[in-house]
Amino acid sequence: MNKTVNINLAGIFFHIDEDAYSKLQRYLEAIKRSFTDSQGRSEIISDIEARIAELFTERIQDEKQVISAKEVEEVITVMGQPEDYLIDEEIFDDEPKTQERKSSSSRKLYRDTENAYIGGVSAGLAHYFDIDTLWIRLAWVILVLVGGTGIFVYILLWVLMPSAETTAEKLAMSGKPVNITNIEQKVKEGFSSVKDSLEDVADRVKNKDYEKVGNKVQSTSRSFFDALGSVIMFCFTIFAKFFGIILMITGAATLIGLIVGLLSLGVADIFHFPGIDMADVVSSTDLPIWLVSVLVLFAVGIPFFYIFILGLKILVGNLKSLGKLANFTLLGVWLAAIITLSAFALNEVSEFSRDANVITKSELNITANDTIYVKMASNDIYSKGIYRDYDFDVVYNENDEKKIYSSNVRLIFRSTIDSLATISIEKNARGSNYQNAKERAQNIEYTFDYNSNELLLDGYFLTDAENKFRDQEVEVIIYLPEGSIVNTDGNTYSFHRNYGHYRDIIDNGDENQYLKVIKDDVICLDCGHNNNSDLNIDLKNDKASLKLDNDSLKYQDENVKATIDSSGISIKSKNN
Repeated sequence: MNKTVNINLAGIFFHIDEDAYSKLQRYLEAIKRSFTDSQGRSEIISDIEARIAELFTERIQDEKQVISAKEVEEVITVMGQPEDYLIDEEIFDDEPKTQERKSSSSRKLYRDTENAYIGGVSAGLAHYFDIDTLWIRLAWVILVLVGGTGIFVYILLWVLMPSAETTAEKLAMSGKPVNITNIEQKVKEGFSSVKDSLEDVADRVKNKDYEKVGNKVQSTSRSFFDALGSVIMFCFTIFAKFFGIILMITGAATLIGLIVGLLSLGVADIFHFPGIDMADVVSSTDLPIWLVSVLVLFAVGIPFFYIFILGLKILVGNLKSLGKLANFTLLGVWLAAIITLSAFALNEVSEFSRDANVITKSELNITANDTIYVKMASNDIYSKGIYRDYDFDVVYNENDEKKIYSSNVRLIFRSTIDSLATISIEKNARGSNYQNAKERAQNIEYTFDYNSNELLLDGYFLTDAENKFRDQEVEVIIYLPEGSIVNTDGNTYSFHRNYGHYRDIIDNGDENQYLKVIKDDVICLDCGHNNNSDLNIDLKNDKASLKLDNDSLKYQDENVKATIDSSGISIKSKNN
């Protein structure tokens, strides 16, 4: 069993076994020896250590994982061997250069602040797309001139794109492999650039080169926009923190609500609490309610869990990831829940895709000039009230048989030229196919009773719970011969409250009245407007008058006087 060592590499702590630590230590000492006399030695070594720490971070799953010799060898393979740099470059300037170790690398998007006029966005994009910076800047100018959108896009990229600060980031921005060779070269280029700049400044001062004014303008613009960038970044940070709090509250509240609501429903199903029967008669599958509740919890809860984690990461910048194993496990559970619920939902929808009806007709011994009395009946076992309702309930009959109870009964009155009255009972239901729907419609239990011109209709219907609730309803259509008289009880009001397209000849409010049936209509025989009520209309102006009452109609103006009454029509003119 190997011992483990805790090391601090570029400010990051790692657990590494003793053999791997010895190999890494020898590798770093060899690198330091190869750069003993190199300019920028400390910066090169610091960048190399930072890159090694980054490579180690990519290879470990969690902070407790121990780095083995295998990971150290992989990092050495990426970075290259320090022996490549033991040759004195000044002596062998004419010799062919040692071929660099090939390493595939992709470009990363950073802001290039070294070549920036404002924020380095254009220079960073130029590196990423490997084109001249001039074309990117021309594109910004065009976007600004065409609608001004370029300003907002530039600010957004300025905020979102990190700046290339370290040597490794600058190499990644250019698409170069981040290894010892390129790190050394980049650092030396920086020192060489500083040296050339100092010499160039001296030459310009000596030769009175006024180009320094332009450089001063560029430096001033950088300072101004750097300050502006800091302000924008501060505002963005405040907004991001606030947004993170909102995400955390949303995610946590949703998760708590789901856990409390759905698990309570699942527990109620397991222990058969009252009310769960309602869900059983709707569901068409054999999936228990508690299992559906758990699936919904996973399907909805996992996305909101990640919303909570996202908000937490916005607030806590160095928050560790859940790890690939946890992420893939949650993804698999979420996909399984979504697929299962989708199949469940499709099956439920298909159960309502087709409809069917079953019609039975019976004659009633009602002819012209006969009077029929219509009333709705209730059943005190199932409901105390009697009114139409589109909902349903689960009840048990006298034999403790589970039934679906509904008062969705529609009552319609129509006229007919037939000599006898007819009652039509139309039972409707839905199903996954026509035969299934028709069978459900046939299984609806509905009755009525007719005796001595009195028609007593059930204000409800029943069906076995095993038929499931599938929009079952009953329409009762009573065809009355023209000339017959109908009197409806007040409790029929809600049952024949119909739209115009049902062609119901009785209106709401005509209950408890004697209505004579005519073609597609009725005449009220005992309503107030058929009595001898007083009629009195008297209209006058400067030139004419009109008077209408129960006995006569009189009209008079400057030239004519007319009267219509029981004796006839009388018209008189001044000319006669």
